[in-house]
Amino acid sequence: MATIYIDASSGSDAAGRGTLDQPYQTLGYAIFSTSTDSVDSTKYLFRASAEAEYDAPTQSATKKAKKDAQGLEKKRQKAAQEEKQLQEKREKRERMLEESKKVIITEDESLPKATKAKIVKLEPLRGQRVRVSGWIHRLRIQQELTFIVLRDGTGYLQAVLTGQLTKTYDAKTLELEAAVELTGTLQVVPEGKTAPGGHELTVDFWRTLGSAPGAEDAFSNRLNEQSDPSIMADLRHLVLRGETASGVLRLRAALLSAFRTTYEAHNVLEVTPPCLVQTSVEGGATLFQLPYYGQEAYLTQSSQLYLETCLPSLGDVFCVQESFRAENSHTRRHLSEYTHLEAELAFITFNDLMSHIEAVICETVDKLLANPIAASIIQQLNPGFKAPARPFKRMAYAEAINWLNEHGIKHEAEDAGGNVIKDEQGNAKMVEHAIGDDIAEAAERQMTDIIGTPIFLYGFPAELKAFYMKKMPREKGATGPIFTESCDLLMPNVGEIVGGSMRIADMEELFEGYKREGIDPKPYYWYTDQRKYGTCEHGGYGLGVERFLAWLANRYTVRECTLYPRWPGRATP
Repeated sequence: MATIYIDASSGSDAAGRGTLDQPYQTLGYAIFSTSTDSVDSTKYLFRASAEAEYDAPTQSATKKAKKDAQGLEKKRQKAAQEEKQLQEKREKRERMLEESKKVIITEDESLPKATKAKIVKLEPLRGQRVRVSGWIHRLRIQQELTFIVLRDGTGYLQAVLTGQLTKTYDAKTLELEAAVELTGTLQVVPEGKTAPGGHELTVDFWRTLGSAPGAEDAFSNRLNEQSDPSIMADLRHLVLRGETASGVLRLRAALLSAFRTTYEAHNVLEVTPPCLVQTSVEGGATLFQLPYYGQEAYLTQSSQLYLETCLPSLGDVFCVQESFRAENSHTRRHLSEYTHLEAELAFITFNDLMSHIEAVICETVDKLLANPIAASIIQQLNPGFKAPARPFKRMAYAEAINWLNEHGIKHEAEDAGGNVIKDEQGNAKMVEHAIGDDIAEAAERQMTDIIGTPIFLYGFPAELKAFYMKKMPREKGATGPIFTESCDLLMPNVGEIVGGSMRIADMEELFEGYKREGIDPKPYYWYTDQRKYGTCEHGGYGLGVERFLAWLANRYTVRECTLYPRWPGRATP
């Protein structure tokens, strides 16, 4: 008589064999694993723990175990039936695919020659035979009908395959994101129906240019709305194929074009400064350092200093350049690499500077809203968007401090070393704002959201700002902080999108700025020379393109507003 061992504490139904050294865990599984003819002639020995002795199970336990075994047998039979059906389905599909390989389609040479065109150029070709290439954006397969939405980067096209066109091997294995060429007659959709562009392609010939995988590796399995943000970041190259991501990038292109047109109207010339530099603008703590032919070099934080050198020869100038900040910041409005739109203007006042920034932004937005394609993308991404009203609100730094305190908006207290002071429970101690405080991003954004309109926050204390910023004039004998002719433009839902200032025009004052910040002036000789050879009153600003786009397109984070975002720890793909 065979003996089967069951150990409830250390046995295993999955890996056990019913032997003394490899017992099962449950009596039900032990009975289930025994052949039907052998159950009555098999001896079952059970123990509840390793310390107990093996013994025959009770009658009631055996009765219950037999029911459990019956349940397991039913599950086995059901699984076997499902596997059989699945196998039959696979075999049927394999036979169908083999048959589909015999179906060969050829282009009818008697039909009019097709005109090759991009989707965006199709409207004038309605009623004609056209040839379009692109990627399968949406796909719906029926018995003898296949509906496709094609994407080629310029737009979307609805197409339908019928009859033999749906029976080829390529048609039976078609998947999302396959690259295809479709040829057929372009027809206006019937009244009451809709389609991208208002027309549909009735296909008479097609072919696959590049297939896409199905099953586990199918596009919709790798990426969908429920995907984790880290997966979305890793698969950014696939995310870009979506309507939202591509819409944001398309709007970004229109935005940069509109800015350039606006600057041209203001006689501001575009230049291209270097990204590799040996001097800092905003301080060494946030510089990316790299070796450069035996010397130290850095990725630029700002092109401002170089733009200033262009003023005497080129007049007012601007650039669209990447800037790099080595800040370990993970907020929704910070990137380690971002597109910096900067401008420098000569012979202006501080009021001129703020008025210029306001004009450039408003005129650029107006151009976008006048562009049908850009305007439709804005409404798609940010329904109800309206151009900001002019003039923008102007609020002095000291006024903002009072406003924050009046509205109960506090900030974290810090000690002399800049460390956050915490209470006994480990919570940050919150205190009112005071003159001299660097207004925190959260408080600044909260104020902007409450006011609900663009705000020029201006006149920051000198100790909070860079060495090159011009100080505001003060009355003789006045005491207290020295303020600068500096400004930040704050936008609702985003916060700061522009930072600017008048630059120091006096050489002696510039040297004081170097000294205050502990900067060796020697590497800055070329910058200092601007005050030596015909100095003038001048100012400029930097605009974060991704922040501006986040405001315009109502994106939660600037990471959505660039092609491949870079932030601390992320340089992939």
